[in-house]
Amino acid sequence: MDKIEASWPGPTTWIIPAAEGVSHYLRGNHDGIAVRVTDHPLASLLCRTFRAPIVSTSANPEGQPPALSANGVRRYFGDEVDLIVEGALGELDRPTPIYDGVTGKNLRA
Repeated sequence: MDKIEASWPGPTTWIIPAAEGVSHYLRGNHDGIAVRVTDHPLASLLCRTFRAPIVSTSANPEGQPPALSANGVRRYFGDEVDLIVEGALGELDRPTPIYDGVTGKNLRA
């Protein structure tokens, strides 16, 4: 847990075992749940304003490159998305890393 907490806030996602009763909507068909404490200014502001965590997903269909702009999200999803918040991307030039919280294995470099 120390390694996980030391990486936050920041652009690192950890897959941790989901507690019993965590909705399928949050974990899909997996035993774990992806968690990140962001340091992105706009996402952090949204969480502080909402006064709760925000659940999100990647801005791309599975297997497709990430959308890098609001227009890219619109091209992928059209009117399937209720709201797109426009803002600057984070400082990484690639998708954020994902690690297994139990083994520490890098799941996405």
